[in-house]
Amino acid sequence: MDARKARRHAYVAEELNAMAHWYTRPDPSSDGHFLTLTLLAEFSDTGRIARDQTAVFLRTVGADAVVDDAQLAVSELVGNVVNHVVPDRCLARPGASRRIDVIFKMWPKWLFIGVADEDSTPPVLPLGDSFLPGLTEELSEAVLPDCGRGLLILQRLAAAVWWTPGDGGGKTVWCRFDLGGGGDSPPS
Repeated sequence: MDARKARRHAYVAEELNAMAHWYTRPDPSSDGHFLTLTLLAEFSDTGRIARDQTAVFLRTVGADAVVDDAQLAVSELVGNVVNHVVPDRCLARPGASRRIDVIFKMWPKWLFIGVADEDSTPPVLPLGDSFLPGLTEELSEAVLPDCGRGLLILQRLAAAVWWTPGDGGGKTVWCRFDLGGGGDSPPS
């Protein structure tokens, strides 16, 4: 196996290892940490509370290096729920607030963040680059796409972004940050 194939094989193995950890709840005895934060979309300070609690959780578990990026990710995902989500008919209750669950699963090598809502409509994840990478520094915000900016930012910050449907309706949008030693990039 040549060096390129070996790097590719190692990268794929690491991605599969990360995804296997995403499926399970972290065990504190293996330095894992888990938290679910439930918020209501109709409160004016939902985004601030989500950002603040993200920082508190990550600093408490010693993940200070990823606090700023994780706060931005949570802010974008919670903002999408607040601004765009219409609950599925089976989950909507007249006069009720829209529920948002922010899920943190942290392992020594990875941080998974999920934001669950009551709308099963898939998010529109941007594909590829809208502009050449060297050109984006010269462009003003006015020419960037109106829809999907937050998810585009998230794709730039996180190692991976995806979504899963909820069992009884709704969905969860996930992102993964690679922590100390897990920062392998895909081989070319």
